[in-house]
Amino acid sequence: MKLPDIKIIDEKDKKLREVSKDVQFPLDDNLKKTIQDMITYLEMSQDEKCAKKYNLRAGMGLAMIQVGIPKRIFVIANENEDGTFEEHIIINPTIISESEEMIYVGEGEGCLSINRPVEGIVPRHARIRINYYDLDGNVQNIRVREDISVAFQHEIDHLNGILFIDHIDPKNPYKNKELMREI
Repeated sequence: MKLPDIKIIDEKDKKLREVSKDVQFPLDDNLKKTIQDMITYLEMSQDEKCAKKYNLRAGMGLAMIQVGIPKRIFVIANENEDGTFEEHIIINPTIISESEEMIYVGEGEGCLSINRPVEGIVPRHARIRINYYDLDGNVQNIRVREDISVAFQHEIDHLNGILFIDHIDPKNPYKNKELMREI
């Protein structure tokens, strides 16, 4: 498999702080190709051989703004135990409900645009429900939980110009940890 020709921008790039714009339908072929390239990149980043060959950090989500395009699109590619991938292409998402229960990723959240270690926890809702559009412009609804919920919230933040580090209290990086469940 060939590594897609996409460049993930770093946190120093001011573009990451832009609020992405809603997508209009129908999608053009270039946008569809970029979406597929993002999924391929994520899947290759989770394959040990590919990751080593191309020096990739593993990632399960990518927002279009991270490749320099301020459109309200993100993709998730989560490897299942059997080596297949659960893929999500999410366009113009809106969170319509979220659980009261809060969780955090025990080993800490990461981001393909943040190339440094970050200490602290990011409070996230254990479950969320969103409305979004698929590639053909059809309205969809999905409820996600646990690690996929964290990934969706992380990517929706990107669409709003927010990085996960913005949620970490610099004076107390583990603030309110006891009020949340670790995943």
